[in-house]
Amino acid sequence: MKIIYSTFSFLFIATLLLAGCNSTSDEQVSKQPEEERDINSITVRPELIDRLKIGNPSLIDLADRILVPSRVQVDEERTSQIGSYVTGRIINLFVILGDYVKAGQPLARITSPDLTQSQLAYLRAASRVVVTQKSLDRAHHLLAADAIPVAEVERRKSELEIAQAELGAASDQLRLFGMNEADIKELSKKGKILPWLDIKATREGYVIARNVIVGQVVQPSDPLFQIADLSYVWVVGDVPEQIARDVRLEQHVEINVPAIGGTDFDGIIIFVSDTVNRLTRTVMTRVMVENPERKLKPDMLANMHITDTQHKTLVVPEAAIVRELNQDYVFVAISDNQFQRVPVELGPEVADFRPVLDGLTIDQRIVMEGAFHLDSERKLAELE
Repeated sequence: MKIIYSTFSFLFIATLLLAGCNSTSDEQVSKQPEEERDINSITVRPELIDRLKIGNPSLIDLADRILVPSRVQVDEERTSQIGSYVTGRIINLFVILGDYVKAGQPLARITSPDLTQSQLAYLRAASRVVVTQKSLDRAHHLLAADAIPVAEVERRKSELEIAQAELGAASDQLRLFGMNEADIKELSKKGKILPWLDIKATREGYVIARNVIVGQVVQPSDPLFQIADLSYVWVVGDVPEQIARDVRLEQHVEINVPAIGGTDFDGIIIFVSDTVNRLTRTVMTRVMVENPERKLKPDMLANMHITDTQHKTLVVPEAAIVRELNQDYVFVAISDNQFQRVPVELGPEVADFRPVLDGLTIDQRIVMEGAFHLDSERKLAELE
């Protein structure tokens, strides 16, 4: 009886173990399809098909936009540095920063011992010319009366020529000091020495720098004022050497200044450097921009947008792209209702298109519109 009971118990336990193994095997078989499911593949329901537009990537003429950080500068061809022609002391100032001046307008007044000495030298030279001229006239009368030899007439004539040369040199010196013809004639007529001299603007424009105060002693080498015509300005940027070959003179570029806002300015490239900066590996490029309202101010930060030459480029529309974890994807059509999400490498957006750099060919059919809805369906299927 004990043997029969033991045999029965053994068979019962074996039956339970076998049933457990079969259950585990069934669970593994049922879990295997879930583990092998492709999360990038989706089968579309019939009602969603009509919301999708299928097509091929396009090959179009596309011009890249090169962004170059830049800075606004004054046009050096429309700028003047103004200083004093003599060493002296500033006794008065007539302009402040931002004033608009015309050519010849006084900027400051200076007094100088050198100016006084030059005027004295001019008066002496003018007096000597008068004396030598009278001496030569008397010599001609005496020669006519046979009272002096011809050699004496020639000597006095030589003295007059020397005196005239000295007067011319003294006049030139006064002009170099800033005296005009009217001032020199007034000095010659009245013999009154001017105690001061006005430093005048040499061009029309705005005073953008004033480096002098009343009472300051200045030298001819000191830059006292800077006057600039701001109706045109330069925008200067450094173009990377890899794309400098696409930059050419007379090319139109678009200038954007973040400080101004949405206003874009049209500029023309007027200079491209013939050398490369060895430290930054860039080529300096200068653009001329019209500035009639003076919105562009020197030292403003700007962005220079240079349009590259057009070339054939494979592109996809923005609506065909979905993005996840900093990766761009498109849906490739496998069949009428089967789609595969594939990663692609794309360039920056140009006119609502993204250039294809890698991951897609022109003969592949993709979802052109409705990719967002298709990706939502894929995520829902992934959660089920």
